[in-house]
Amino acid sequence: MVQIERSVATPDVMKNYFIGSVLSGGGSVPAQKASPETWVNTVNAIQNGALSTRLGIPMIYGIDAVHGHNNIYSATIFPHNVGLGVTSYSEDHRIVQAMTEIIPGLQGDLPANSQILTGFVTSDCQGIDRITSPPGVNYSYSVEAGVNAGIDMGIMVPYNFTQLIDELTNQVKENIIPMSRIDDAVQRILRVKLAMGLFEFPLADMSLASQLGSQKAPKILVAGTLANNLGYQCGGWTITWQGLGGTDLTVGTTILDAVEKTVDPATQVVFNENPDSNFVKSNQFSYAIVVVGEPPYAEMYGDSSSLTIFEPRPTAINNVCGAVKCVVVVVSGRPVVVQPYLAKIEALVAAWLPGTEGQGVTDVLFGDYGFTGKLARAWFKTVDQLPMNVGDPHYDPLSPFGFALTTKPS
Repeated sequence: MVQIERSVATPDVMKNYFIGSVLSGGGSVPAQKASPETWVNTVNAIQNGALSTRLGIPMIYGIDAVHGHNNIYSATIFPHNVGLGVTSYSEDHRIVQAMTEIIPGLQGDLPANSQILTGFVTSDCQGIDRITSPPGVNYSYSVEAGVNAGIDMGIMVPYNFTQLIDELTNQVKENIIPMSRIDDAVQRILRVKLAMGLFEFPLADMSLASQLGSQKAPKILVAGTLANNLGYQCGGWTITWQGLGGTDLTVGTTILDAVEKTVDPATQVVFNENPDSNFVKSNQFSYAIVVVGEPPYAEMYGDSSSLTIFEPRPTAINNVCGAVKCVVVVVSGRPVVVQPYLAKIEALVAAWLPGTEGQGVTDVLFGDYGFTGKLARAWFKTVDQLPMNVGDPHYDPLSPFGFALTTKPS
Protein backbone atom coordinates (compact mmCIF):
# COMPACT_ATOMS: atom_id res chain seq x y z
CA MET A 1 0.00 0.00 0.00
CA VAL A 2 3.03 2.29 0.34
CA GLN A 3 4.43 4.48 -2.43
CA ILE A 4 7.96 5.81 -1.98
CA GLU A 5 10.15 8.21 -3.90
CA ARG A 6 12.60 6.99 -6.56
CA SER A 7 15.60 8.43 -4.72
CA VAL A 8 15.08 6.06 -1.77
CA ALA A 9 13.76 3.10 -3.76
CA THR A 10 16.81 0.86 -3.88
CA PRO A 11 16.35 -2.82 -4.86
CA ASP A 12 17.09 -3.80 -1.24
CA VAL A 13 14.44 -1.41 0.09
CA MET A 14 11.90 -2.85 -2.34
CA LYS A 15 12.76 -6.37 -1.22
CA ASN A 16 13.03 -5.82 2.52
CA TYR A 17 9.97 -3.60 2.96
CA PHE A 18 7.69 -5.10 0.27
CA ILE A 19 7.08 -1.68 -1.32
CA GLY A 20 4.17 -1.73 -3.75
CA SER A 21 4.72 1.47 -5.70
CA VAL A 22 7.43 4.00 -6.53
CA LEU A 23 7.08 7.51 -7.90
CA SER A 24 9.22 10.22 -9.39
CA GLY A 25 8.42 13.44 -7.58
CA GLY A 26 8.73 16.79 -9.32
CA GLY A 27 12.15 16.91 -10.97
CA SER A 28 13.20 13.53 -9.59
CA VAL A 29 15.39 11.99 -12.27
CA PRO A 30 18.06 9.27 -12.22
CA ALA A 31 20.57 11.64 -13.87
CA GLN A 32 20.63 15.05 -15.47
CA LYS A 33 19.30 14.80 -19.03
CA ALA A 34 18.84 11.09 -18.43
CA SER A 35 18.32 9.11 -21.62
CA PRO A 36 15.32 6.81 -22.09
CA GLU A 37 17.73 3.88 -21.66
CA THR A 38 18.81 5.26 -18.28
CA TRP A 39 15.18 5.57 -17.22
CA VAL A 40 14.36 2.04 -18.34
CA ASN A 41 17.37 0.63 -16.50
CA THR A 42 16.44 2.58 -13.35
CA VAL A 43 12.83 1.41 -13.33
CA ASN A 44 13.78 -2.16 -14.15
CA ALA A 45 16.33 -2.29 -11.31
CA ILE A 46 13.65 -1.17 -8.87
CA GLN A 47 11.19 -3.63 -10.36
CA ASN A 48 13.64 -6.49 -10.04
CA GLY A 49 13.94 -5.64 -6.35
CA ALA A 50 10.15 -5.95 -6.01
CA LEU A 51 10.12 -9.22 -7.95
CA SER A 52 12.73 -10.72 -5.62
CA THR A 53 10.31 -10.79 -2.68
CA ARG A 54 8.69 -14.00 -1.47
CA LEU A 55 5.51 -13.46 -3.49
CA GLY A 56 7.18 -11.69 -6.42
CA ILE A 57 4.48 -9.01 -6.74
CA PRO A 58 5.58 -6.30 -9.23
CA MET A 59 5.49 -2.67 -8.23
CA ILE A 60 3.69 0.13 -10.07
CA TYR A 61 5.86 3.08 -11.09
CA GLY A 62 4.09 6.44 -11.02
CA ILE A 63 5.08 9.75 -12.52
CA ASP A 64 3.26 13.09 -12.56
CA ALA A 65 2.52 13.20 -16.28
CA VAL A 66 0.69 16.51 -16.26
CA HIS A 67 0.88 17.13 -19.99
CA GLY A 68 2.37 14.17 -21.80
CA HIS A 69 5.56 13.19 -20.05
CA ASN A 70 7.87 16.15 -19.94
CA ASN A 71 9.78 14.88 -16.91
CA ILE A 72 11.76 12.70 -19.31
CA TYR A 73 14.54 14.42 -21.24
CA SER A 74 13.95 14.23 -25.02
CA ALA A 75 10.73 12.22 -24.59
CA THR A 76 7.11 13.29 -24.70
CA ILE A 77 5.88 9.87 -23.60
CA PHE A 78 7.87 7.39 -21.55
CA PRO A 79 7.51 3.70 -22.52
CA HIS A 80 5.73 1.49 -20.02
CA ASN A 81 4.57 4.57 -18.13
CA VAL A 82 2.01 3.27 -15.66
CA GLY A 83 0.03 4.85 -12.89
CA LEU A 84 -0.90 8.00 -14.78
CA GLY A 85 -3.63 10.33 -13.62
CA VAL A 86 -5.84 12.74 -15.53
CA THR A 87 -5.65 16.47 -14.91
CA SER A 88 -8.67 18.78 -14.93
CA TYR A 89 -8.96 19.41 -18.62
CA SER A 90 -12.07 21.57 -18.48
CA GLU A 91 -14.78 23.13 -16.39
CA ASP A 92 -17.18 20.68 -18.11
CA HIS A 93 -17.08 17.19 -16.60
CA ARG A 94 -18.01 15.64 -19.96
CA ILE A 95 -14.73 16.81 -21.51
CA VAL A 96 -12.81 15.47 -18.51
CA GLN A 97 -14.54 12.12 -19.00
CA ALA A 98 -13.79 12.09 -22.73
CA MET A 99 -10.14 12.95 -22.16
CA THR A 100 -9.62 9.86 -20.02
CA GLU A 101 -9.04 8.14 -23.35
CA ILE A 102 -5.54 9.64 -23.15
CA ILE A 103 -4.61 6.94 -20.62
CA PRO A 104 -4.56 4.04 -23.13
CA GLY A 105 -2.55 6.26 -25.44
CA LEU A 106 0.05 6.91 -22.75
CA GLN A 107 0.19 3.43 -21.27
CA GLY A 108 -0.41 1.30 -24.34
CA ASP A 109 -3.21 -1.18 -24.89
CA LEU A 110 -4.08 -3.68 -22.18
CA PRO A 111 -2.90 -7.25 -22.73
CA ALA A 112 -5.34 -9.63 -24.40
CA ASN A 113 -8.07 -11.07 -22.19
CA SER A 114 -7.31 -8.62 -19.39
CA GLN A 115 -10.11 -7.08 -17.35
CA ILE A 116 -11.16 -3.44 -17.31
CA LEU A 117 -9.28 -1.50 -14.65
CA THR A 118 -11.43 -0.77 -11.63
CA GLY A 119 -8.88 1.55 -10.05
CA PHE A 120 -7.96 2.34 -6.50
CA VAL A 121 -7.66 5.36 -4.25
CA THR A 122 -4.30 7.07 -3.91
CA SER A 123 -3.07 10.12 -2.00
CA ASP A 124 -0.92 13.06 -2.98
CA CYS A 125 2.66 13.68 -1.90
CA GLN A 126 2.77 13.72 1.93
CA GLY A 127 -1.02 13.83 1.88
CA ILE A 128 -1.22 11.76 5.06
CA ASP A 129 0.83 14.36 6.93
CA ARG A 130 -1.43 17.17 5.76
CA ILE A 131 -4.59 15.70 7.27
CA THR A 132 -3.71 17.67 10.39
CA SER A 133 -2.79 21.32 10.75
CA PRO A 134 0.08 21.85 11.06
CA PRO A 135 1.09 18.83 8.97
CA GLY A 136 2.35 15.80 10.91
CA VAL A 137 1.30 17.09 14.32
CA ASN A 138 -0.64 13.87 15.03
CA TYR A 139 0.75 11.22 12.72
CA SER A 140 -1.09 8.33 14.34
CA TYR A 141 -4.42 10.01 13.77
CA SER A 142 -3.47 10.89 10.18
CA VAL A 143 -2.68 7.27 9.33
CA GLU A 144 -5.86 6.02 10.96
CA ALA A 145 -8.06 8.62 9.28
CA GLY A 146 -6.45 8.28 5.86
CA VAL A 147 -6.46 4.49 5.61
CA ASN A 148 -9.90 4.06 7.16
CA ALA A 149 -11.21 6.71 4.75
CA GLY A 150 -10.25 4.42 1.88
CA ILE A 151 -6.69 5.12 0.70
CA ASP A 152 -5.55 1.97 -1.10
CA MET A 153 -2.29 2.06 -3.05
CA GLY A 154 -0.17 5.13 -3.03
CA ILE A 155 0.07 6.28 0.53
CA MET A 156 2.62 8.64 -0.96
CA VAL A 157 5.04 9.06 1.91
CA PRO A 158 7.40 9.61 -0.06
CA TYR A 159 10.67 9.42 1.96
CA ASN A 160 10.05 8.43 5.60
CA PHE A 161 8.35 5.18 4.69
CA THR A 162 9.53 3.18 7.70
CA GLN A 163 7.57 5.49 10.01
CA LEU A 164 4.40 4.84 8.02
CA ILE A 165 4.95 1.07 7.83
CA ASP A 166 5.60 0.83 11.58
CA GLU A 167 2.57 2.97 12.46
CA LEU A 168 0.24 1.19 10.06
CA THR A 169 1.40 -2.24 11.24
CA ASN A 170 0.91 -1.29 14.88
CA GLN A 171 -2.60 0.07 14.24
CA VAL A 172 -3.61 -3.15 12.51
CA LYS A 173 -2.27 -5.19 15.46
CA GLU A 174 -4.23 -2.99 17.87
CA ASN A 175 -7.40 -3.30 15.72
CA ILE A 176 -7.48 0.47 15.20
CA ILE A 177 -7.47 -0.23 11.48
CA PRO A 178 -9.35 -3.46 10.74
CA MET A 179 -7.58 -6.14 8.75
CA SER A 180 -10.58 -6.15 6.41
CA ARG A 181 -9.62 -2.62 5.32
CA ILE A 182 -6.10 -3.81 4.47
CA ASP A 183 -7.46 -6.84 2.59
CA ASP A 184 -9.80 -4.54 0.66
CA ALA A 185 -6.93 -2.27 -0.38
CA VAL A 186 -4.64 -5.13 -1.33
CA GLN A 187 -7.39 -6.77 -3.38
CA ARG A 188 -7.88 -3.57 -5.37
CA ILE A 189 -4.15 -3.16 -5.90
CA LEU A 190 -3.62 -6.74 -7.08
CA ARG A 191 -6.64 -6.56 -9.37
CA VAL A 192 -5.21 -3.50 -11.13
CA LYS A 193 -1.72 -4.98 -11.39
CA LEU A 194 -3.18 -8.16 -12.88
CA ALA A 195 -5.36 -6.26 -15.33
CA MET A 196 -2.40 -4.16 -16.46
CA GLY A 197 -0.43 -7.28 -17.25
CA LEU A 198 2.33 -6.40 -14.78
CA PHE A 199 2.70 -9.99 -13.64
CA GLU A 200 3.27 -11.15 -17.23
CA PHE A 201 5.28 -8.11 -18.36
CA PRO A 202 6.76 -6.40 -15.30
CA LEU A 203 9.81 -4.86 -17.00
CA ALA A 204 9.98 -1.90 -19.37
CA ASP A 205 10.75 -2.68 -23.00
CA MET A 206 14.14 -1.26 -24.01
CA SER A 207 13.30 -1.65 -27.70
CA LEU A 208 10.97 1.34 -27.48
CA ALA A 209 13.61 3.73 -26.16
CA SER A 210 14.88 4.74 -29.61
CA GLN A 211 11.41 5.95 -30.61
CA LEU A 212 11.36 8.71 -28.00
CA GLY A 213 11.91 11.60 -28.89
CA SER A 214 2.91 27.86 -46.88
CA GLN A 215 2.47 30.85 -48.75
CA LYS A 216 5.62 32.72 -49.72
CA ALA A 217 6.49 35.95 -48.02
CA PRO A 218 9.72 37.94 -48.54
CA LYS A 219 10.33 38.65 -44.87
CA ILE A 220 8.52 37.82 -41.64
CA LEU A 221 9.21 38.81 -38.07
CA VAL A 222 9.07 36.40 -35.14
CA ALA A 223 9.05 38.15 -31.77
CA GLY A 224 8.23 37.52 -28.15
CA THR A 225 9.89 35.94 -25.13
CA LEU A 226 8.35 32.53 -25.72
CA ALA A 227 9.18 32.22 -29.42
CA ASN A 228 12.57 30.59 -28.88
CA ASN A 229 12.45 29.20 -25.36
CA LEU A 230 11.81 25.48 -25.09
CA GLY A 231 11.62 25.57 -21.31
CA TYR A 232 8.88 28.21 -21.32
CA GLN A 233 7.11 26.32 -24.08
CA CYS A 234 7.00 23.14 -21.97
CA GLY A 235 5.91 24.79 -18.73
CA GLY A 236 6.18 23.35 -15.23
CA TRP A 237 6.62 19.67 -14.39
CA THR A 238 9.24 19.48 -17.12
CA ILE A 239 12.55 17.90 -16.05
CA THR A 240 12.19 19.92 -12.82
CA TRP A 241 9.11 20.56 -10.70
CA GLN A 242 8.60 24.24 -11.54
CA GLY A 243 10.21 23.99 -14.96
CA LEU A 244 13.07 26.10 -16.26
CA GLY A 245 13.68 28.58 -19.04
CA GLY A 246 16.14 28.13 -21.87
CA THR A 247 16.56 26.08 -25.02
CA ASP A 248 18.68 23.24 -23.62
CA LEU A 249 16.27 22.03 -20.94
CA THR A 250 15.31 19.08 -23.11
CA VAL A 251 15.29 18.07 -26.76
CA GLY A 252 12.61 19.54 -28.99
CA THR A 253 11.54 22.20 -31.46
CA THR A 254 10.80 25.77 -30.44
CA ILE A 255 8.11 27.71 -32.29
CA LEU A 256 10.85 29.77 -33.95
CA ASP A 257 12.58 26.57 -35.12
CA ALA A 258 9.29 25.33 -36.51
CA VAL A 259 8.61 28.59 -38.36
CA GLU A 260 12.04 28.47 -39.99
CA LYS A 261 11.46 24.86 -41.08
CA THR A 262 7.97 25.57 -42.41
CA VAL A 263 8.34 28.69 -44.57
CA ASP A 264 9.63 28.71 -48.11
CA PRO A 265 13.44 28.68 -48.29
CA ALA A 266 13.30 32.05 -50.00
CA THR A 267 11.49 33.63 -47.04
CA GLN A 268 13.69 35.51 -44.60
CA VAL A 269 12.76 34.87 -40.96
CA VAL A 270 13.95 37.59 -38.60
CA PHE A 271 13.86 36.91 -34.88
CA ASN A 272 13.88 39.78 -32.42
CA GLU A 273 12.62 38.96 -28.95
CA ASN A 274 11.50 42.46 -28.04
CA PRO A 275 11.83 44.84 -31.02
CA ASP A 276 10.99 48.51 -30.77
CA SER A 277 8.45 50.04 -33.13
CA ASN A 278 11.13 51.76 -35.27
CA PHE A 279 12.78 48.42 -35.99
CA VAL A 280 9.46 46.94 -37.05
CA LYS A 281 8.49 49.86 -39.26
CA SER A 282 11.85 50.10 -41.01
CA ASN A 283 12.18 46.46 -42.03
CA GLN A 284 9.14 46.06 -44.30
CA PHE A 285 7.94 42.80 -42.83
CA SER A 286 5.13 41.01 -44.63
CA TYR A 287 3.65 40.06 -41.27
CA ALA A 288 4.72 39.10 -37.75
CA ILE A 289 4.22 36.24 -35.31
CA VAL A 290 4.43 37.32 -31.67
CA VAL A 291 4.72 34.49 -29.13
CA VAL A 292 3.97 35.55 -25.56
CA GLY A 293 2.63 33.98 -22.40
CA GLU A 294 3.83 32.88 -19.00
CA PRO A 295 7.14 31.65 -17.58
CA PRO A 296 7.03 28.02 -16.40
CA TYR A 297 5.39 27.24 -13.10
CA ALA A 298 3.60 24.53 -11.17
CA GLU A 299 1.41 24.53 -8.09
CA MET A 300 2.06 27.03 -5.28
CA TYR A 301 4.80 29.03 -6.99
CA GLY A 302 2.60 29.49 -10.03
CA ASP A 303 -0.34 30.94 -8.12
CA SER A 304 -1.36 34.30 -9.56
CA SER A 305 -4.04 36.80 -8.62
CA SER A 306 -3.48 38.93 -11.74
CA LEU A 307 -3.09 36.30 -14.50
CA THR A 308 -1.30 38.82 -16.69
CA ILE A 309 1.20 38.49 -19.50
CA PHE A 310 4.31 39.86 -17.86
CA GLU A 311 6.70 42.40 -19.34
CA PRO A 312 8.37 42.64 -21.76
CA ARG A 313 5.71 40.56 -23.49
CA PRO A 314 2.98 43.27 -23.62
CA THR A 315 5.54 45.71 -25.01
CA ALA A 316 6.37 43.28 -27.81
CA ILE A 317 2.68 43.05 -28.74
CA ASN A 318 2.25 46.82 -28.76
CA ASN A 319 5.46 47.56 -30.69
CA VAL A 320 4.97 44.85 -33.32
CA CYS A 321 1.23 44.77 -33.81
CA GLY A 322 1.01 48.54 -33.91
CA ALA A 323 3.26 48.59 -36.98
CA VAL A 324 2.58 45.41 -39.00
CA LYS A 325 -0.11 42.75 -39.39
CA CYS A 326 0.43 40.18 -36.70
CA VAL A 327 -0.85 37.02 -35.09
CA VAL A 328 -0.29 36.62 -31.36
CA VAL A 329 0.33 33.12 -30.00
CA VAL A 330 -0.30 32.77 -26.27
CA VAL A 331 1.64 29.96 -24.59
CA SER A 332 0.19 29.39 -21.13
CA GLY A 333 -1.20 26.80 -18.78
CA ARG A 334 -4.39 28.76 -18.16
CA PRO A 335 -6.37 31.71 -19.55
CA VAL A 336 -4.60 35.03 -19.06
CA VAL A 337 -5.62 38.64 -19.61
CA VAL A 338 -5.57 39.39 -23.36
CA GLN A 339 -8.47 41.82 -23.84
CA PRO A 340 -6.30 44.99 -23.78
CA TYR A 341 -4.38 43.80 -26.87
CA LEU A 342 -7.18 42.58 -29.10
CA ALA A 343 -7.72 45.85 -30.96
CA LYS A 344 -4.17 45.78 -32.35
CA ILE A 345 -3.93 42.18 -33.54
CA GLU A 346 -5.33 40.28 -36.48
CA ALA A 347 -5.58 36.88 -34.81
CA LEU A 348 -5.09 35.27 -31.41
CA VAL A 349 -4.05 31.64 -30.95
CA ALA A 350 -4.27 29.94 -27.56
CA ALA A 351 -1.48 27.38 -27.88
CA TRP A 352 -1.60 26.35 -24.20
CA LEU A 353 1.63 24.42 -23.46
CA PRO A 354 2.72 22.73 -26.70
CA GLY A 355 5.61 21.02 -24.95
CA THR A 356 8.62 20.01 -27.00
CA GLU A 357 6.88 20.08 -30.37
CA GLY A 358 6.56 23.66 -31.62
CA GLN A 359 5.85 22.24 -35.06
CA GLY A 360 2.33 21.49 -33.88
CA VAL A 361 1.71 25.23 -33.58
CA THR A 362 3.05 26.09 -37.03
CA ASP A 363 1.11 23.20 -38.58
CA VAL A 364 -2.06 25.19 -38.02
CA LEU A 365 -0.55 28.68 -38.30
CA PHE A 366 0.59 27.99 -41.85
CA GLY A 367 -2.49 26.03 -42.86
CA ASP A 368 -1.05 22.53 -43.18
CA TYR A 369 -3.85 21.54 -40.82
CA GLY A 370 -7.03 23.36 -39.89
CA PHE A 371 -7.89 24.78 -36.49
CA THR A 372 -10.43 22.46 -34.89
CA GLY A 373 -9.95 22.85 -31.12
CA LYS A 374 -12.55 24.49 -28.92
CA LEU A 375 -12.13 26.26 -25.60
CA ALA A 376 -12.43 23.70 -22.82
CA ARG A 377 -13.04 26.51 -20.35
CA ALA A 378 -14.27 30.07 -20.69
CA TRP A 379 -11.71 32.82 -21.30
CA PHE A 380 -12.39 35.70 -18.94
CA LYS A 381 -12.25 39.43 -19.66
CA THR A 382 -10.83 40.46 -16.29
CA VAL A 383 -9.77 38.53 -13.21
CA ASP A 384 -12.52 40.28 -11.27
CA GLN A 385 -14.96 37.92 -12.99
CA LEU A 386 -13.36 34.83 -11.45
CA PRO A 387 -14.45 32.27 -10.52
CA MET A 388 -16.72 31.99 -13.55
CA ASN A 389 -18.22 28.85 -15.06
CA VAL A 390 -20.98 27.96 -17.47
CA GLY A 391 -24.35 28.54 -15.83
CA ASP A 392 -23.17 31.18 -13.35
CA PRO A 393 -25.46 34.22 -13.11
CA HIS A 394 -22.53 36.54 -13.86
CA TYR A 395 -21.32 34.48 -16.86
CA ASP A 396 -19.98 37.09 -19.29
CA PRO A 397 -16.66 35.83 -20.68
CA LEU A 398 -14.49 37.27 -23.40
CA SER A 399 -14.81 33.94 -25.19
CA PRO A 400 -17.35 31.41 -23.90
CA PHE A 401 -16.84 27.74 -23.19
CA GLY A 402 -16.71 25.86 -26.51
CA PHE A 403 -15.74 28.89 -28.60
CA ALA A 404 -13.16 28.84 -31.41
CA LEU A 405 -12.86 29.40 -35.11
CA THR A 406 -12.72 26.29 -37.26
CA THR A 407 -10.61 26.42 -40.43
CA LYS A 408 -9.72 24.04 -43.21
CA PRO A 409 -6.19 23.25 -44.42
CA SER A 410 -5.08 25.79 -47.00
